[in-house]
Order: sequence, then structure tokens, then C-alpha cells
Amino acid sequence: MRLLLSILTIFTLAFTSTATAQDKVEITIEGNDRMQFNLNEIKVEAGQTVVLTLKHVGKLPKAAMGHNWVLLTKGTDINTFGAEASKAADNGYIPKGTEKVIVATDLIGGGQETTIEFTAPEKGTYDYICSFPGHYAMMKGKFIVE
Repeated sequence: MRLLLSILTIFTLAFTSTATAQDKVEITIEGNDRMQFNLNEIKVEAGQTVVLTLKHVGKLPKAAMGHNWVLLTKGTDINTFGAEASKAADNGYIPKGTEKVIVATDLIGGGQETTIEFTAPEKGTYDYICSFPGHYAMMKGKFIVE
């Protein structure tokens, strides 16, 4: 009987750990001095907790080659948003009061990293960019929520 209870306890813990692991996903994305992200697509599940770490693997300082990771709402025009963002240097190139951003990391320079945690939005495909002036043309990708 004790053996049976021990086995049941182990199975219960195993399934609980699996469910917890699926509730949270950790993602690391890198930006470099050539204005590139190493990922152009990220897939998560709706409602999942996302722990996203942005690493700037380059050497240039934030003032010259700053990077951030900005998740835009569905339907946001990247070029229009990028033009607005370029005027928001005092706010890390995120326009104050905008409703076009779901979540964004801090702006970082070479050798730095930053982490954010958020809940994945509803199912759909969203754009992500670096909003440092001019970077959004090359530093972009799709955030796919299944």
C-alpha cells in the first residue's frame, strides 16, 4: 500500500511540474551591432507567462546602437510606429501614452541584458521590433500566439 501511495505521489508531482512548466516559457533573444535579432519568430501559447531576456551581444554603447524589444498590438503599422518612436528619445524610444505597445524592454547597450515578464496575449500574430531610430526596418519579427 505504501508503495502504491508513493508511486501515485510521484506521478502527481510529475504531472504538476509538467503543467507548471507549460504555463511559463523562457525566451532569450539577442541583438547585435549589425542591427539584427537572432530570432525572427517566437511562438508561445495564449495566456502563458513569458519571461523574455534581451541580450545585446555587441560592443557599441546605448547612445550609438541601443536595442530594445517592443511587442506591438495587432495591426500596428511598423513604419508609422517607428517614425513616432524615433521622436521619443526621452522615453527609450517608446512614445508616451501609446496604446500600440503591449510590452517593451528597457533600451540597452553593448554587453548588457534586460528581462521582462508578461502574459501572452490572445491568439494571433503580432509584430515585434527594436524601436531605436531606424532599427525597426531590420530588427523585427513575428510573435505567434497559438
